[in-house]
Amino acid sequence: MAVKKKIYLDYNATTPADQRVVEAMLPYFTEKFGNASSDHVFGWDSNEAVEYSREQIARLVNCKPTGITFTSGATEAANLALFGFCKANQSKGKHIISCRTEHKAILDTLKVLENDGFEVTYLHVDSEGNIDLQELENSITSETILVCLMLANNETGLIHPMHDIEKIVHSKGAKLMSDITQAVGKIPVDLKALDLDIAIFSSHKIYGPKGVGALYINKKNEIEIEPQVFGGGQEKGMRPGTLNVPGIVGFGKAAEIAFSEMEEESTRISKLRDKLEGLLKESGSCNINSRTSDRLPNTSNISFENIDGNQLIRKLNSLAVSRGSACTANTIEPSHVLKAMGLSDEQALSSLRISLGINTSLSEIEFAAEEINKTVNQLKRAMV
Repeated sequence: MAVKKKIYLDYNATTPADQRVVEAMLPYFTEKFGNASSDHVFGWDSNEAVEYSREQIARLVNCKPTGITFTSGATEAANLALFGFCKANQSKGKHIISCRTEHKAILDTLKVLENDGFEVTYLHVDSEGNIDLQELENSITSETILVCLMLANNETGLIHPMHDIEKIVHSKGAKLMSDITQAVGKIPVDLKALDLDIAIFSSHKIYGPKGVGALYINKKNEIEIEPQVFGGGQEKGMRPGTLNVPGIVGFGKAAEIAFSEMEEESTRISKLRDKLEGLLKESGSCNINSRTSDRLPNTSNISFENIDGNQLIRKLNSLAVSRGSACTANTIEPSHVLKAMGLSDEQALSSLRISLGINTSLSEIEFAAEEINKTVNQLKRAMV
């Protein structure tokens, strides 16, 4: 019996570690295993590796290495940034602005802040997922201390106009935080040009290891964040605890590779994405969400009319695709992102997020399109 081909098309959830990343990490598990805080040669070697990785990551996003604080991932960075900033600045105001389509790492943290007495305004989006810049401007008050908007959406790939957002936010005297996790490594991200005050991102989205991320704090803009964890003083007291040296080294190597290969890879991937969407559109039974907006080159979010989403996912057992964020994919709730864009529960539940990556080939795209079109047609016939 032939084994059915399996194709991974969920790179927005996580990526396989690049072999070059793994090779860079290995010595720091066995030979160069020192604690980066230890005051001897083993510690000095580890600390040197950490600081070199900080430089590699800073180069990828064009910021000063001193602005990077290592965390266990983007979710921890989000918690540290939101809790730390809001508690440090609550004497200036307790109003935050965000958006209905943010990642759950942001939305769930904001809920806790609301329970602590902060007021949060959630901006609406149109059918493409775009915010209304006028609504943003009108929502900022003298009590607004922070605007938190992601650079690129993890479900649709939509890219917010961060340059325009930054001008509005700073002209009103508020600070700007952005989840740049999905954008880093896929499109150029220039933190200096964007003039963000705070940003968060992660290693495992750019072919680095899981369990390591980064919090960026714009020192030039004098951002004050209160530490939320204590003990040891590592990372200048912002995130104490023994540093994950192998993970940080892997993060740095992944950033180095992305810096040198991103442009060529993004061009290749965008052509594959367009090919996939074209093949799926030929069936005449789907809609590409956020298609006319500026999007990440690797991301497609596709809704199928009058299709049972549960059956669709189960029958596509040779394809690793998702119906939303990996953080909530084990639930049967419709995507909050697609619902905010005006889709019904049924439409949201019959939508697929397909995200391409470094191992995606043309033959895989053609196979995937054939499998999806065939399965959709089977489900439609069964309903007649």
